[in-house]
Amino acid sequence: MNDKRKMFIYGGIIGLIGALLLKFGNPGNMGICVACFYRDIAGALGLHRAEIVQYIRPEIIGFILGAFIISIANGDFKSRGGSSPLIRFFLGFFLVIGALVFLGCPLRMILRLANGDLNALIGLLGYLVGIFIGIQFLKRGYTLGRNIEQPKFSGYIMPIVAIVLLIFLIVKPDFIFFSEEGPGSMRAPILLSLILGMIVGGILQKSRICTAGAFRDIMLIKDYHFFWGILGIFVVNLIANLILNFDTFNLGFENQPVAHPVHIWNFMGMVLTGICSVLLGGCPVRQTILASEGDADAGITVLGITIGAAFAHNFGLASSPKGVTNNGKVAVIIGIIVVLVIAYSVVKEANLKNKQKKEGVRNA
Repeated sequence: MNDKRKMFIYGGIIGLIGALLLKFGNPGNMGICVACFYRDIAGALGLHRAEIVQYIRPEIIGFILGAFIISIANGDFKSRGGSSPLIRFFLGFFLVIGALVFLGCPLRMILRLANGDLNALIGLLGYLVGIFIGIQFLKRGYTLGRNIEQPKFSGYIMPIVAIVLLIFLIVKPDFIFFSEEGPGSMRAPILLSLILGMIVGGILQKSRICTAGAFRDIMLIKDYHFFWGILGIFVVNLIANLILNFDTFNLGFENQPVAHPVHIWNFMGMVLTGICSVLLGGCPVRQTILASEGDADAGITVLGITIGAAFAHNFGLASSPKGVTNNGKVAVIIGIIVVLVIAYSVVKEANLKNKQKKEGVRNA
């Protein structure tokens, strides 16, 4: 089987699972949304008190455990880290703020588009612009440095956290919050979500599909390898929605579930998410998979995403179907400025070091 077909099939399975999770109870056009799911988990843990978005999403637990198991089986698991962790934390923090102003991660953006939500098309344009901006820094030497081997236990932290979250989900202790209305109350059965999440996690670990990586590689090196996976997600999710979720299919901008039609901020939110994804080396779902196979730097990014999601709801940054908040607009502008300053500073320092290295060689 050639690589194009294989990647399309991998993506197609993810697209089908997205449609199934929607069919069996997940919120509208939210069969899978990594940013939204971390937001819900943050709420369940009491990190924010937005009562309509509090739930320990078993899909995230499945992503982590599925990727962990496959990485062990394939020999890909390696405990590593130490590559600019604080920068990664803040990039993850601002990435999710952009996503929650848009109302969805890049993967949900594709699933929204596949179910007729044309607001996602505006988000996609913003995401592509953000990726293009991020690439300009890559071309100029942007790097967060190499990671190094870490104590083995470091690599097991994410799977352990996933198991603890699963226990909380099943036992439902009093200190864990569960939404009784709104998106957080809309959920597919736990066992089904967990199993399908593990399948998605395993596929993503095996295939290395990444929304940011797909478009980055097309723009940077004209490589369409990962794009076939993204295309598979879209095409199969579209077909599956027309078969399984036809009553929810709505082609247009208005009256879309958990979405808003404020085009400029759909665009700008995903510009921020696109820049951060390139600077991090992967979109939210890719960071989750990397963290599951022992990458502590990706784990720090996931922590930044979770804290950022809680911050967004505690301070009124997240959008809603009613529209975009003023705080959210300001946060996106500040976020874009901050991440551009980070990228510029890293490039400037990298170029200075290269210049000094060349001068040292010349003097020797």
